[in-house]
Amino acid sequence: MDLTDITTVTIGINEYVNLFQWARYAISSKWRGTQEQGFQNKLYNLQSVLQRLSDSLPAMYDLINRVEWRSHIVGVAEFLPKLKDAVYDVEDLLDELRWYNHKVIVEGNSSQSSITDFFNSFINVNDIHERLDHISNRLDKMGLGELTPRFDRTVRPETSSFPNETKIFGRDMELKQILRVLGVPTHSHSKNKWESRANKSRLPNLPVSSIVGIGGVGKTTLAQHICSHPQVKSHYDTVIWICVSDDFDEKRLTKEAIESCPDKEATTNNLNSLQLALSNVLHNRKFLIVLDDMWDDALKENGQCWKRFCAPFRNVLQGSMMLVTTRSRKVADLVRTMEPIILEGLKDDEFWNFFKLCVFGSESSNDFPELDLIGRKILPKLKGSPLAARTLGRMLRDDLRTSHWNNILDSELWELDQERTEIVPALRLSYIYLPFHLKRCFSFCAMYPKDKEFEKDNIAEIWAAEGFVKCQGVVPLQHIGCQYFNDLLNRSFFQEVQGKYLIHDLLHDMAQKVSEDDCFIVNV
Repeated sequence: MDLTDITTVTIGINEYVNLFQWARYAISSKWRGTQEQGFQNKLYNLQSVLQRLSDSLPAMYDLINRVEWRSHIVGVAEFLPKLKDAVYDVEDLLDELRWYNHKVIVEGNSSQSSITDFFNSFINVNDIHERLDHISNRLDKMGLGELTPRFDRTVRPETSSFPNETKIFGRDMELKQILRVLGVPTHSHSKNKWESRANKSRLPNLPVSSIVGIGGVGKTTLAQHICSHPQVKSHYDTVIWICVSDDFDEKRLTKEAIESCPDKEATTNNLNSLQLALSNVLHNRKFLIVLDDMWDDALKENGQCWKRFCAPFRNVLQGSMMLVTTRSRKVADLVRTMEPIILEGLKDDEFWNFFKLCVFGSESSNDFPELDLIGRKILPKLKGSPLAARTLGRMLRDDLRTSHWNNILDSELWELDQERTEIVPALRLSYIYLPFHLKRCFSFCAMYPKDKEFEKDNIAEIWAAEGFVKCQGVVPLQHIGCQYFNDLLNRSFFQEVQGKYLIHDLLHDMAQKVSEDDCFIVNV
């Protein structure tokens, strides 16, 4: 390629036209003949590689997402830090490119920057490109190239309406609140003639209530105890339970709703026929339908999927209800027809009784006075989470030596053996479901200490300065950063406390776990 060809090459990275014009001018000013030709070729090759790296970034972000979804598979997790490291190196190169470009725009061709320094700044570009290609090719051979991110049953087991816990602790108020919302009488009584007539009246749309809270707080357990409650069973003709998870597919959900009814089977794959069948099955029944564990997948197509699923639930018998459990306020806002029930951690006394049951098999710890004292110190670390109490309880029960209990007391949850604990993995589901830009914003917060109070505008500015905020036309980056913050708040990653915001301690542990290859924390 001669000089004329080089100068007529369309600049691939349009943002840097001024920079590469300056570089060509600087080369022509410094060298002549074959030397100039060689450096112009070198510049062209640099421009070409940077273009390919820039073009590949969106696909690499998507690949990181897919690897995180499947990081529980043997052999996959080891590639995640390597992939992130290579992608971050690409971002650093492009940042360097932007710096040079701004410098040239300000100073013009009179820039005092050395063309040699310019080339030295990108001396590793080919190595980074080869490393990224190598990692992505390996992952592609492992089947992650076009993999659709989905929870499999090893990550998110299917739920049913049957409670795993025979007794529910500390939820009497919430239980009564939900029974009131459902219109279920709290004491047995026979239906009188007036009630029978009233039950034949119809509602144009199915009322929807929701239970919202972070992973492991007990949403599913509470919903299970609602379904198994004697008064609920007698109040409804039919109780339907569907485990939604991250696969909000109208046909699947409609089929499962039909097959949850006695002696009914879904024999077609046509959505219209399925919905007609479901409508006919439920037409003269007062029913409760529980959609357990709904994720943001329900929001796809601007909520049209949800509307299509709900189409058969029109003109239903008075008293029929839908109950949804979700980690996302955004999902609750989409589906609800009434205020959501926010589920917080268990309160101290009830939580301590539950914890003792998990550890000792009963609500008494009198036989272990030393362990009782250590257990009471461990309890605040668990922040009222039943899942945390069950998991730590199992680990403590396996070894009743005080040294073992003290080791767990002194450890952060994210430092424990993740093969033996369900806490961080359960919360990690919320993280891996985030889009890539929100993952970076949230994991960045792991560098702050626990109980750090965040101000929305301040953290939005920091995210923008770090390059985590994607430009959207003329909208100020800080405004976009604030929208990111609201998205995380709606997904329960932040809690609002008196006008400021906190990260739940268990989510902070999870953030430290998922960012362990990206940063380290020095405690002084």
